[in-house]
Amino acid sequence: MKILLAFAPFITFAILTAPLGATGALLAGALVSAALIVHNHLKARTPKILEIGTFTIFAGLSAYAYLAGSLSIIESKMLVDIGLLAIVLLSMVIGKPFTIQYAKDSVPQDLWGSPQFRRTNYVISAVWALAFLAMVLAEAAMVYWPELSHTAGVITIVLALVGAMKFTSWYPKAATRAA
Repeated sequence: MKILLAFAPFITFAILTAPLGATGALLAGALVSAALIVHNHLKARTPKILEIGTFTIFAGLSAYAYLAGSLSIIESKMLVDIGLLAIVLLSMVIGKPFTIQYAKDSVPQDLWGSPQFRRTNYVISAVWALAFLAMVLAEAAMVYWPELSHTAGVITIVLALVGAMKFTSWYPKAATRAA
């Protein structure tokens, strides 16, 4: 469940893009990200890759949007999702899939070193990477081919997110049963 809380800045951003525009929503995402980091610091929790990366994405993009003058809402969403994809891929490349920090909150410590635990987290992180890639491609289509219907892009984004969330809930149990 804590992994869903880590997406609060993205949810905030998505909800506030219409009333605040891209720059305001990016700033709101940065503020929520900062609040999560401070909250975890006060609870003496180790900062997570996703939380630090999220703050970096939103703070950097809000500064860019402010200095550049404007970003469209869909461009800002695409850039945010490119950042998310980069965080997930980087976490996998450095050998610390982003999901592992959340899994450690709910899995007994004696399982953390097991090959199954690592493999499960790599698979789940890879599924999230695919979901973010699908989102980026859908958003890129909406940005660069505006004459295309945005409905297909929105459906792709929703299906990617729902699919990744459902897979994240289902896969650890399935992998444990299979082992």
